[in-house]
Amino acid sequence: MCDTFIKITPSQLLFGKNSDREPNEAQAIVRFPRATPQEKTLRCTYIEIPQAATTHEVILSKPFQMWGAEMGANEHGLVIGNEAVFTKIPFQRKNTGLTGMDMLRLALERCHSASTALDLIVQLLSDYGQNACGGYRNRRFYYHNSFLIGDKKEAWVLETAGPHWVAKKIEGNYAISNGLTLTNDYDLISSHAEDFARHRGWSKKGEDFSFAQAYSDWFYTRMSKCKVRRAYSSQAIQAEDLNGVLRAAQILRQHGDTPENRYDPSHGGTANVCMHSTGPTNPSQTTGSMVFELPRETGTPIVWLSGTSMPCLSVYLPFFFGGKTLMPPQWELPGAKPDHSLWWQAERLHRKIALNYAIGRQLIVTDLQNMQREWVQEVNQLQRQDATAQSLDEYTEFALEQYQNWLSTTWNRPEIQTLPPRSAASLYALFQYINDRAVDLRKN
Repeated sequence: MCDTFIKITPSQLLFGKNSDREPNEAQAIVRFPRATPQEKTLRCTYIEIPQAATTHEVILSKPFQMWGAEMGANEHGLVIGNEAVFTKIPFQRKNTGLTGMDMLRLALERCHSASTALDLIVQLLSDYGQNACGGYRNRRFYYHNSFLIGDKKEAWVLETAGPHWVAKKIEGNYAISNGLTLTNDYDLISSHAEDFARHRGWSKKGEDFSFAQAYSDWFYTRMSKCKVRRAYSSQAIQAEDLNGVLRAAQILRQHGDTPENRYDPSHGGTANVCMHSTGPTNPSQTTGSMVFELPRETGTPIVWLSGTSMPCLSVYLPFFFGGKTLMPPQWELPGAKPDHSLWWQAERLHRKIALNYAIGRQLIVTDLQNMQREWVQEVNQLQRQDATAQSLDEYTEFALEQYQNWLSTTWNRPEIQTLPPRSAASLYALFQYINDRAVDLRKN
């Protein structure tokens, strides 16, 4: 499950996304600099394709074991996020195609603009298809994809069902969740999408053709509660004061109408934008989050990444193009089990607090808010001073070090270590215990 939005104003493009995946699937934030690859072919998640002559600098948030990415941006101000969508088109389940995440990263590495990214993804869809497992431990999790694609000049929504697709140019704002949204108001459509649907009886002759109505799988789309989440995001991005990471993060931290001081993750569900896994009927959790600020005239793009799960317990770190942060081997990427990466260092704290959320959150929320405001103020000041790429990157290093030190210090606070679970006997606590044991997060 995921939620993605774009808000376009005369002064900026604002993008936000939560990536909801399996709770033990660590999400890496990583930078790949501009390159001239020598290899003729490129290994994506499951298949090889021809390599490009040059690739652009990209900053990505990606499942640690996948080649592709859930969300990211490139040095030209192109930003893309994708969503799983559930359709009537069956899968062969042979991993002979590209994942939507592969297509996203390929577009960021190879394209300068939203329109060229749209064209490339459509071409990749035609050439290779999307018969590729998108799950981690769940090897039967196959899905089709939708995309939000933007740059400083324009933005597009692209929705797919097998080889079929529709696209619409966005005017103003748009949000997507885990369902098809385009009915008959598209600007572009693949050549056989309508005929195929009518031949299958999914769209009757004489009726206006609706891509979403024809191709949506009713059961999984309904179970995902994507309409509830999309309705919230669509309304929230209309706010006139939504103009930066602080307000965008509020949307990505949404837990429904429950006040934070009374929220309990054990009562969470697929209707929440900030998702907490609770068991077999709600196995997904927000494992990474991103906000992208792109000035439409002059100014420096800012990629704000959590690099951690649970946005409600996280901060967003600022990253800039032309820097050296987030580059292995100096930057440690997370693995399958707890390590010294940012994601896993935060994860042990987050899971501890999630078991007694109302009390645990109060122990850390003031620190998190103060850090976030400080970073936003300093980044704004650096931009007003036309700071160099090196100066911006140095500030990113400062913020990273400050946050990692805070994680270490906070974890060792006595009130954190002695924080009891709200109900150790609950099904939620049991589910979390099983997840923790699966990755050796609990040794006993």
